[in-house]
Amino acid sequence: MNEWVTVNEPPNVGESASTPTWIFAHGAGADKDHEFMSRVATGLAERGIRVVRFNFPYMIKRSQDGKRRPPDKAATLLASYTQIIEQWADKPVVIGGKSMGGRIASLLAEHPNVRAIACLGFPFHPPGKPDKNKGAHLASITKPCLILQGERDRFGSEDECQHFALSEAIQLHFIPDGDHSFVPRKRSGYRFESNMILVLDQLAQFIWEVYDEK
Repeated sequence: MNEWVTVNEPPNVGESASTPTWIFAHGAGADKDHEFMSRVATGLAERGIRVVRFNFPYMIKRSQDGKRRPPDKAATLLASYTQIIEQWADKPVVIGGKSMGGRIASLLAEHPNVRAIACLGFPFHPPGKPDKNKGAHLASITKPCLILQGERDRFGSEDECQHFALSEAIQLHFIPDGDHSFVPRKRSGYRFESNMILVLDQLAQFIWEVYDEK
């Protein structure tokens, strides 16, 4: 393991040989150690799931020299993610990510070591441009896929998502009044803490279910 990979192990990992693993890729603007990423990883580990986080190449460079960079080209991101899958998956695992990381994971759905996909805040389109669909490939996914999306997500709101073609293998669940990171407005009556518990519970349930099916 290197410093660009972080693994959150569940407390009872030594007691079970069937511990589920979820590979969790970061979004375009924040690295694997961002508060959101760490919170999700810790919460899943508490629910018995191993979480593997890693930095894409452009984020490794940013951490080395402090210079902000745009994400790598898609081919580089896909190759980097594939390397992590092959390093950590001696048998099929669940992959996914936050925003861009989830989209890259979904493009690797047919990899033989991928059991299922779980995405948090899928970037269906750039903010304000719902006609620029970046999720057309989701119509042909055959493996189980979970997408947790904020109802107000600027990259694909609940109303906008009704118009996207999605495979029957995809479960699309909306988080109450959530934005791209599931944060609700104060006036909504919902709370971020409650939304995150909902996200973690649904995510853990999905991962455990796809592991139990095998």
